[in-house]
Amino acid sequence: MIKPIPVDKEIKLDPTKIIMSKTDPKGMILYTNDYFLDICGYLETELMGKQHNIIRHPDMPRVVFKILWDKLKKGEHIYAFVKNLAKDGRYYWVLASFETKFNDDRSIQAHYSKRKPIPEDSIKEIEKIYKILLSLEKNDSTMVLAENYLTGKLEEDDITYEEFILNILKTSKENLDAFFDGKTDEILPKENKKFVKKKIVEKPKEVKKEGFFSSFFK
Repeated sequence: MIKPIPVDKEIKLDPTKIIMSKTDPKGMILYTNDYFLDICGYLETELMGKQHNIIRHPDMPRVVFKILWDKLKKGEHIYAFVKNLAKDGRYYWVLASFETKFNDDRSIQAHYSKRKPIPEDSIKEIEKIYKILLSLEKNDSTMVLAENYLTGKLEEDDITYEEFILNILKTSKENLDAFFDGKTDEILPKENKKFVKKKIVEKPKEVKKEGFFSSFFK
């Protein structure tokens, strides 16, 4: 299948809807929901059995997918900012949530992804970083320079990759999970504690002091 030529026109996503897909361990598409098809413009028969990178936009740094796949192979959940390419050449930004399902013997059965829209201010911030990563990749096919840059950025701020995502979104993990679970149609700010589970602190039991003779009269 010939890759579409990118055009500078964005597809706006509906925050009340969610894009979903399932792939095999190597990234071959096994399932997409209707909204996935509506947005990317492909027919279901055009996607089944194809690699998921059929919708990869050339503006996406390869190192982001390297980090993504490294996490998935370990069975770790990961969020990622992704710019996708529709069949007609238009683009759409998604905040993707990826998870891995294992067989009983711990071999990978499938990868699942849910995608929702990204706030405009977050897109502007991630675009700056992605442009740097892309420029580094042009001079280094191994992606070592780009990966070192991104690792260094995380180390400088003393944060994990997930915290990097949350900081750009200015939210908490609880609020982001609620967004993907459909409990809210927007990504709530970090200050909003609506979905943060309150810790139940048990009061210590009072120990009554007993006199010497009290033990004989129980």
